[in-house]
Amino acid sequence: MKLIFLGAPGAGKGTQAEAVCAHLNIPAISTGNMIREALKSGTEMGLKAKSYMDSGALVPDEVVIGIVKDRIAQPDCANGFVLDGFPRTIPQAEALDNMGVKIDRVIALEVSDDKIVKRMSGRRVCESCGASYHLLYNPPKVEEKCDKCGGTLVQRKDDLPETVKARLKVYHEQTEPLKGYYKRQGKLYTVDGQEDVADTTKLTLQAIEA
Repeated sequence: MKLIFLGAPGAGKGTQAEAVCAHLNIPAISTGNMIREALKSGTEMGLKAKSYMDSGALVPDEVVIGIVKDRIAQPDCANGFVLDGFPRTIPQAEALDNMGVKIDRVIALEVSDDKIVKRMSGRRVCESCGASYHLLYNPPKVEEKCDKCGGTLVQRKDDLPETVKARLKVYHEQTEPLKGYYKRQGKLYTVDGQEDVADTTKLTLQAIEA
């Protein structure tokens, strides 16, 4: 089965993609990992991506699409795959269709912006040992101190409310229109994200097997 996972940053789509891959025994293909692999193996598209990244520029669509094409041609994708983080825009989705890649289903994970901001802005990381906490769901025993090593807990820049809101704005403008694109193709399945990850996984597997 060939699947695409859509969802705002912080909606937990990476976790759901991994669960589905384990269930169906197919690979999860994330754009970031693909680009890193292409750089490591020195493919033509990987070298092109490197030239843009070295200059601090965004890797253009045609290079990302070339990397995706190379990756899904690998033997481990013969029985299907999950695309996580690609496509991000309508032109990328159109390019995927033009490559002749037949996507079976698109799973859109829905979590409200308010919940995502609350979820991400509550995260804290120990600056000494890297242990993760959440002020609501997994708080430390002593405020701002790591349970494991006593180090100071800090909030990463990526988890600041204003950063999360900026990322959500980009998602709504650029990626969310893909829901309409795939709905018109009859491929869109919506899953409402639950508080418990296991409950969301159950709903995700139901959407795939429906």
